[in-house]
Amino acid sequence: MNINFEKGDGLVPAVIQDSATMHVLMVGYMNEDAYRKTVNEGRVTFFSRSRQRLWTKGETSGNFLAVKEILPDCDNDALLIRVEQAGPVCHTGSTSCFGDIDAKGFLYRLEKIISERINENAADSYTNKLFRKGINKIAQKVGEEAVELVIESKDDNIDLFRNEAADLLYHLLVLLRARSTTLSEIEEVLSLRHKTK
Repeated sequence: MNINFEKGDGLVPAVIQDSATMHVLMVGYMNEDAYRKTVNEGRVTFFSRSRQRLWTKGETSGNFLAVKEILPDCDNDALLIRVEQAGPVCHTGSTSCFGDIDAKGFLYRLEKIISERINENAADSYTNKLFRKGINKIAQKVGEEAVELVIESKDDNIDLFRNEAADLLYHLLVLLRARSTTLSEIEEVLSLRHKTK
């Protein structure tokens, strides 16, 4: 990657984005040394303009930002860095420096939580217990939740309808995991269908 550090007097802006939810978490600046350290260590390092030194995000809090992908913009003078966060990003304790994040994109975080519960073989986890029962039981639960959603859609209680829709989505994510399929792969199918019309 050939980043143009000259245009901004040796600094380029780096937009930090959650790799799962795509929420923008913060913006910082990198000089060439900060960029090289970020690439080599796999943790986001900035150049602190106020302290005039390199600063690895999380060096005091422990809330490091693990690099998943680095993308330059079309002019090679700004970076988009997709990360996995280890805790709150903002010094205020918020997930994002841009304030509270809404629920959009949470399905991706839930997908990750489901995988963690299964990978850790958590004995007290409903997710793990259901997964261990096998594909037939998981598929049966998806079917049951779909029927319950249809029933609630005919009634006037919007809260029950939303809860049944949430139950269906949760169980569908478990089924996708059991079939080694990701939510983004399903999005890709839908996107391709849209493009062909």
